Amino acid sequence: MKISIITAAYNAADTIEGTIRSVGAQTYPDVEHIIIDGGSTDGTISVLDANAAELDKIVSEPDSGLYYAMNKGIAMAGGDVIGILNADDVYAHDQVLDRVAETLTTHSVDCCYADLVYVDRDDTNKVVRYWTSNTFVPGSFTRGWLPAHPTLFVLHDVYEQYGSFDVNYKIQSDFELTLRFLEIHRISSYYVPEIWVRMRMGGTTNRSLSNIIRGNVESYRACKRHGLGVGPMFFVTKIAQRLPQFFRRPT
Repeated sequence: MKISIITAAYNAADTIEGTIRSVGAQTYPDVEHIIIDGGSTDGTISVLDANAAELDKIVSEPDSGLYYAMNKGIAMAGGDVIGILNADDVYAHDQVLDRVAETLTTHSVDCCYADLVYVDRDDTNKVVRYWTSNTFVPGSFTRGWLPAHPTLFVLHDVYEQYGSFDVNYKIQSDFELTLRFLEIHRISSYYVPEIWVRMRMGGTTNRSLSNIIRGNVESYRACKRHGLGVGPMFFVTKIAQRLPQFFRRPT
């Protein structure tokens, strides 16, 4: 089972080397790491060149945004399984991909996912938020539920059958994609109650209050588009689900 890891990057010179080394440190033997860079101007390309031996494919050219880049990586991927790791995230330990392969094989499912911790952008040892994904239950998306996307690993065949990221959603295309896979098409899934990813604060979805509001609106639109019954309370429920993440800590 070959696992493809796709990293979309743009002006990520300060963090992307850690991401590359995190993938390279995985003990699972059959991995390809694809970097899709949006034409960075801050030194990211120099970092990629310096770490080229650790990477399988590097593309650097202007694109139309994060989800365009992810789709480009998915189209290039040669693995049986696809995972997405952001350019400022790292795996929590060096056996994450072993656990992914074991889970998918043992449980014969289409996808698996786990938990992640948000960490301070400068002090990555400081946990700011603990995202517990929990097992998918039909109807979960109407309450604003979402598995931690950087921990989600999906069979390549699922993307081929049900499509990739909808680029009409600029901030919450991952919400729409997982909703489509799990809620609409009911692909089989398995939740592993472990931390698989350490994610820096300050990403696209949580960079500003306006992005948070816009992301919530996009999530609502995705539910309505797919015929899920949601109303104004969706926003309250979605926010309420996330509040405990700021007080919970890994045991």
